[in-house]
Amino acid sequence: MKDVSLFLVEKGMPGFELGQQIKDKCGMRASPTAELSFAGVNVPSANLVGEVGGAALCMMRNLEIERVTLAAMSLGIARRCIEVMNRYGNERKAFGSPIGDYGQYQKAVSESYAEYMAGRAYVYSTALNPDLSSYGNGLDADGVKLYCGDMGKRVADRAIQCLGGYGYVGEYQVERLWRDAKLMEIGGGTNEAHHKNMARDLRRHHQTLH
Repeated sequence: MKDVSLFLVEKGMPGFELGQQIKDKCGMRASPTAELSFAGVNVPSANLVGEVGGAALCMMRNLEIERVTLAAMSLGIARRCIEVMNRYGNERKAFGSPIGDYGQYQKAVSESYAEYMAGRAYVYSTALNPDLSSYGNGLDADGVKLYCGDMGKRVADRAIQCLGGYGYVGEYQVERLWRDAKLMEIGGGTNEAHHKNMARDLRRHHQTLH
């Protein structure tokens, strides 16, 4: 990507318009998705982003920021699911006792909370001091999204299981959170891409861990 420059194409510029709307997404349905069409768009030099030839820095740096942001979204999904599980475990009764008194339910809630807190610490640590003058934050930007993306979906899955039939329908919203969580394993880089990137960076730069 050497010598490639980045320009901002703004809404309303002649020749730039939205194309086909992408519908029936698994999750994140509140976020509109569409093709972008560029036909003879004239972009002024004033719309240059960053330095001439600096597109790689801008795009890779923004990708790292996106990955940390998606990890934080997974935290929010996990947190909401744990709150629902905790509340439902107190309200729903079976055999005369709240289902939260039973070991299987307690296992799901406690493991979900521990995993959420581990992800929260990783997100906060990664977001605390990123070097925005470079794109050298890749290992943990990949790692935090890899961990939290999987964790958020796993916690949402437990929430559905704990709520049973109620979890499968929309009343408690955990089924929507599960569908939303799936995007974090795909968007901003697939889990498989994170595996590749992290293994490469560990081999090259991190023979000794801090």
